[in-house]
Order: sequence, then structure tokens, then C-alpha cells
Amino acid sequence: MPRLLILKTGDKLDALAGVPGDFEHWIAAGMGLAPGDWEAVAVHRGEPLPAPAQVRAVAITGSAAMVTDGSDWIEGSAAWLRQLVGDDVPVLGICFGHQLLAHALGGAVGNNPSGVEVGTVEVRHTAPVGDPLLGELPALFPVQTSHRQVVMTLPPEARRLATTARDANHAFAVGRRVWGVQFHPEFDAHIARAYVQHSDAALRRQGDDPAQVVAHCSETPFGAEVLRRFAQLLPPVE
Repeated sequence: MPRLLILKTGDKLDALAGVPGDFEHWIAAGMGLAPGDWEAVAVHRGEPLPAPAQVRAVAITGSAAMVTDGSDWIEGSAAWLRQLVGDDVPVLGICFGHQLLAHALGGAVGNNPSGVEVGTVEVRHTAPVGDPLLGELPALFPVQTSHRQVVMTLPPEARRLATTARDANHAFAVGRRVWGVQFHPEFDAHIARAYVQHSDAALRRQGDDPAQVVAHCSETPFGAEVLRRFAQLLPPVE
């Protein structure tokens, strides 16, 4: 049984065809996992979910899909996640995965009234010092983002952990070992630039200059640090 199951909910941009790997590979690499330590299930392609009792820890990828689509695979994944959270399994939701996790636990997801948020942005966190994921990071740190929807209302039991200029619920925690982060800790600046270029029209519609957003994209160590911190919560190698 692998240490981590990656719930693959989407695929990288076609423009990134020349970049090796996809969301799941970037996440596993950022966590420092060996090939046998993880496996991915592409639920958006109809691959079946394992029984919750067989899962030791989960990370949920980003996606071009929208949680509000209400597709069968989205609702099925949400029900599956609810059981894992109830069983105290470590869970990390990333971007779409952050929104899916919030939806699964009773929160609300919708189009961001502040518009698309993409590129390198500053996240302000309010996590307590003891929080295993964000607690030791600077209060303000840069990360890579790309999203059109946000968590509009947190789940009833959730604790808000971070905000950005365009997103009030950019990270949250539930219980001891469950987190959602809207940013992409697995992205580097090159990948972020590709997503900015993909969002060119949306940025222009909201009055932003895509060229300036691209120019602002920069490398940051904090995404990889978040992934490493979550990896410390994974069960040991059997």
C-alpha cells in the first residue's frame, strides 16, 4: 500500500507538453517521494476510487474542471473524501482539490467575484505556530496560483489559515491533519507563466496587463516547503 494516494482531477495545460510530468509527478517530487511511495487515480477519467480503508494519506490535484459543474465524478469524490476526513486520514487539497475538499465538508464554492488570480502572489497566513503545514512559515510569503473559482464559505468546522488580495479563504484546516490550499505548491515560475498566458483574455477583461503579471512571476521556495511539511505527516514506509 503506497504512503500517498494522489487524487488526480485534471491534466496540465497543452502548452506545457514539453515539461516532464503532470500535477501528480510535480506533487510527489516536491514531497521527496520515491516512485513506490505514491500512486495516482485519475478520477476525472473514470478510474475507480479505492476503498477508504486502503488509503493512508491523500493529496488532491488541480483541474480545469469546476466544482460547481456537479459531475458524477466530482460528487463521488466528495463523498469519498468525507469518509477519509472522518477517519482522520491526512489530506491536502490543492487549488481545485482545496475547493473540492471544502465542498465535501459543507462549504460553498463559486466564481471569484474578484476575478481570476494567476501568477506569483503574496499569501498572508494566520496559522498558529503549531500548525504543521503553515505555522512556521513567514506571515507573508509568495506562491504560484491559477484559479477562477474560490471557496466562498468555509466548511462549518474549518479554520481559516490564509488570505490573498483576491481570496479571503485561500487556505483552511479541519481537525489535525486536513488542509486545503488554493495556491499551487507544486508549480515553479515557468509553469506559472504558462497559466498566466492561458488566462490572457480573462486578465485583460478585469483590467490587468498579462505582460506585467508574467514579468512578476518568480521562483519561490515556499510551495516546496509546504509539500515537504505535508510529507512529514505521511505514514512510514512499510
